[in-house]
Amino acid sequence: MTRVPALETEPPRDCPLCPRLHQFIADWRVREPEWHNAPVPTFLPEGGHDAVTLLIVGLAPGLRGANKTGRPFTGDYAGDLLYSTLKTFGFAKGEYEARPDDNLSLVDTAIINAVRCVPPENKPVGAEINTCRQHFFTPTLKHFKNLRAVLTLGVIAHQSTVRALGGRVAAYPFTHGGEQSLGGLSIFSSYHCSRYNTNTGRLTEEMFISVFRDIRAFLNK
Repeated sequence: MTRVPALETEPPRDCPLCPRLHQFIADWRVREPEWHNAPVPTFLPEGGHDAVTLLIVGLAPGLRGANKTGRPFTGDYAGDLLYSTLKTFGFAKGEYEARPDDNLSLVDTAIINAVRCVPPENKPVGAEINTCRQHFFTPTLKHFKNLRAVLTLGVIAHQSTVRALGGRVAAYPFTHGGEQSLGGLSIFSSYHCSRYNTNTGRLTEEMFISVFRDIRAFLNK
């Protein structure tokens, strides 16, 4: 898989801006020195930022998923569902094998997390969300010159995206299957594809597929 050079908007490996997350990662580096244990960079298609027409925004790296592997949604159940669905609709190709050196690649799609570092109990606090958005998420958005659609997975990802695009959260509420226009983009939203959401029935595979069906129809216009 072709690796696209990182931009200055990617956080450094030892990003100190969120002390709690910085310490949490430091502790896990001691426990699991072979893991990634660092901010997880944006997963880009082979054509880089200019090829991206769809951006998928998640919450934060999973402890034993992206925090371990270094690639968004790689190594946990959420990735199984996300990448199989992306392949179904032509947004990815190759085989997803839950590791960053498989031959999976994205097609005109990028994946980013609202918070780049793994948070304890998968729950970033408001200051961490705001800091990561201001320093990394908002500046990264400006590099997607041909972006047309954004898919937000869950409330936090949705609200952070709305704020990054200059909108008011109250004016653009999160709803599963929603589609709203903001900043010249179409913002689609879905419940996060976590195992918890699928196990509890909040999100079914068909519900998730339906969102991607709407996105594909929009991009094909």
